[in-house]
Amino acid sequence: MPVSEEQLAQRWGHSFEEDREGVTVYRSEDFDFPRARGRDGIEFRPDGTFIEWGIGRGDASVARPGTWRATGDDLVEVTTASGDRRVFEIVRISPDRLELRTVRAS
Repeated sequence: MPVSEEQLAQRWGHSFEEDREGVTVYRSEDFDFPRARGRDGIEFRPDGTFIEWGIGRGDASVARPGTWRATGDDLVEVTTASGDRRVFEIVRISPDRLELRTVRAS
């Protein structure tokens, strides 16, 4: 399935309750998540900016910037500001759900 950059370009919250066998599930920001002590996430912006949202002090979000680019029909490469690179396979994408599998990390 070709990467739909239009669908991908948004902020996604990690729906860890739905993760399964190597697949990480994210939901759109307006999803009604169950209560949790902080929730990490990721954001793909149309300009190629990538933000990894971690959980910081007091459960506040902490942004770790980077870049992203589509590298194949269903692959996305992310490079963080510190130089870490990851390649994700998009298992499924819809307007409110994103499922990713890490293919490569360095």
